[in-house]
Amino acid sequence: HSKSVSARSAACRVIVHVDLDCFYAQVEMIRNPELRDKPLGVQQKYIVVTSNYEARKLGVKKLMSVKDAKEKCPQLILVNGEDLTPYREMSYKVTELLGEFCPMVERLGFDENFVDITEIVEKRLNQLQQSRCSGVCVAGHVYNHQAINLLDTTHVRLVIGSQIAEEFREAIYARLGLTGCAGVASNKLLSKLVSGTFKPNQQTVLLPESCPILLHNLDRIQKVPGIGYKTTKRLETLGVRSVCDLQAFPSALLEKELGVSVAQRIQKLSYGEDDSPVTPSGPPQSFSDEDSFKKCSSEVEVKEKIEELLPNLLDRIYKDGRQPHTVRLTIRQFSSTDKWFNRESRQCPIPPHLIQKFGNESSSVLSPLVDILMKLFRKMIDVDQPFHLTLVSVCFSNLKDLPSSKKGSIGFYLKQVSPPSGSGKRVREAEEVSQGEGSASWNRNRDRTGTTKTRKLSEEKKSNIKKAAIPDFPFYLSPGDIDQEVFRELPEDIQKEIISEK
Repeated sequence: HSKSVSARSAACRVIVHVDLDCFYAQVEMIRNPELRDKPLGVQQKYIVVTSNYEARKLGVKKLMSVKDAKEKCPQLILVNGEDLTPYREMSYKVTELLGEFCPMVERLGFDENFVDITEIVEKRLNQLQQSRCSGVCVAGHVYNHQAINLLDTTHVRLVIGSQIAEEFREAIYARLGLTGCAGVASNKLLSKLVSGTFKPNQQTVLLPESCPILLHNLDRIQKVPGIGYKTTKRLETLGVRSVCDLQAFPSALLEKELGVSVAQRIQKLSYGEDDSPVTPSGPPQSFSDEDSFKKCSSEVEVKEKIEELLPNLLDRIYKDGRQPHTVRLTIRQFSSTDKWFNRESRQCPIPPHLIQKFGNESSSVLSPLVDILMKLFRKMIDVDQPFHLTLVSVCFSNLKDLPSSKKGSIGFYLKQVSPPSGSGKRVREAEEVSQGEGSASWNRNRDRTGTTKTRKLSEEKKSNIKKAAIPDFPFYLSPGDIDQEVFRELPEDIQKEIISEK
């Protein structure tokens, strides 16, 4: 009985996935309106990481080298996008605006948000029934052009949801000048999958009957959010390459190969089942920054990298108003044989006498923090042996409020935007809000014991969440598609976006 009640309540949910169009490029066009209607690319290092639709029409693609992009489109205007501060600020403004409509808003990266609008839909449905008005029209597209049955309350709920999604998009454009796509469905997984059906600046609603068609139209199993690279490779060894293959695969055999938990989860995903809640994200639960480079092979260089990363981080922590109690160092070692991220991390508590100095005496904590981070570094690397690093990342987590502190909110974070860091040459990583353990839409693949290969999260909802690796180079891209060196040096939000779109 409880299962049937749960199933009914799950079917009644209405979730909107809002995905902003070419986000970095849009932010740059808002900052400089003269760039509108001109082909624009956002450059990080020597790569065009994203571009507006004018540039795309002229052949500019994501991850093109600046040289190739200029050859393809000589009139291309390039903007340096290595400082993520303006993108971070605008991203929080979008989340805050959506929060004015509904408290159930969950951030996913800089440019995506889930909103659980079930309660708003129920109120509008009741008003509709009381007024005995049958005139309810869908906003945007209906996936697979499916006919709407106004006698089916599930259909009516989703149609009302499409109207609310349109209101979200109109408000984001009116208040912030941003356009975006939206998907409306009965859960997070399906709303995310359907939101990109029509681009740009459009929206799509998915009715339950069209769910199997949506899933079967995915050309690769890795396009199902929550099924990552490692799981995909293991499934391929079992002959499972499509959603249909996964649905048909014997559950008992899948559980034996992948474990009961993973097997049941991904098989549910293959049917479009996802009961993970929309979890309001709130303020960031950690602050981190990283620097990627071709080579770092001496203690002196590592120390310099850490010293470059810390001032901006300390400034962001000061403006947030909370005190971190844990610090973590992550490194990535180069390997000519291992094509995947070879990340390793060590963390330790911050000594109490240093915690008290965060904020008022930030300058005095710099040197002791460098010493602590270098000790963590030496735990991972034998400095008497040659080493070759390609990334250094510092993360402060376990943030706790000061007594009577009113800081640490999204609103405060927005008003106190951090200035750009001293070095404009670094590619700083985009922040992402991690998903809770119950979320079905995000990888929970476990990496090999011995190294902590993590998908880097600059904001973490839970500091102890398990994180999955992002490959240096997606296995399904041919070498001609993207330069591997280029891919490795990009921030991970860009890598993930490319992986999801290929």
